[in-house]
Amino acid sequence: EEGGVVLAGADPTDRERRVLQAAAGKGYAALLDHDPASRALLLERLGPTLDSLGLPLDDQLRILCQALQQAWTAPIPDGLPTGAEKAADLAAFIETTWTALDRPCPRAVIDRALAFAQIRAAAHDPAACVLAHGDAHGWNTLADPRHPGAFKLVDPDGLRIEPAYDLAIPMREWSADLLAGDPLERGRARCRRLAQLTGLAEEPIWQWGYIERVSTGLACLPLGLPEGRAMLAVAEAWLDD
Repeated sequence: EEGGVVLAGADPTDRERRVLQAAAGKGYAALLDHDPASRALLLERLGPTLDSLGLPLDDQLRILCQALQQAWTAPIPDGLPTGAEKAADLAAFIETTWTALDRPCPRAVIDRALAFAQIRAAAHDPAACVLAHGDAHGWNTLADPRHPGAFKLVDPDGLRIEPAYDLAIPMREWSADLLAGDPLERGRARCRRLAQLTGLAEEPIWQWGYIERVSTGLACLPLGLPEGRAMLAVAEAWLDD
């Protein structure tokens, strides 16, 4: 259809539809129509992905934060997973996957991630939650051709959770940049920058970022993705914090 792009992936779930409807085009691609039978979503046409533009890392962080701050203003649909549930799910995945993969990183890395997950679960506050995207990386962030310099998000997971969780994604990405120097120093600097850009506290960003780095690193290993080893190497370096 003119002016739109039909996305008919494996399963663009009802949760994704409800998130896009709640956002009504603010921070997210506008949902123009949907077909439950084919599980297809018709979205507004957007431009290139942020990841494809070759921008400096700080510019990418700024753009991601701007898009997320728009997205966080949307009303939260009923029935989305909570921050406590997300923390518990990630902890269970980390523990079982580490064992299944024959312990590919030190136990101390796992223990730190599990401790942080317990802290974030206990900190869950329904009054402080936003509608979070859940996977806001550069491939899910597209230029808005109607507003030069602006970007919108696509493919949301949809969570009822503290906004710091969404900043865990830029904390887990760009491992090569962190390994180009002192990973802890550079990681803390990135965390401070994300806090500065959003006005959020640093420690929840750091803790969710550690959890996401470990869980995603483990998930990458059986797929043969080299990024998995890099993610876990950074997580091990961050134990010195």
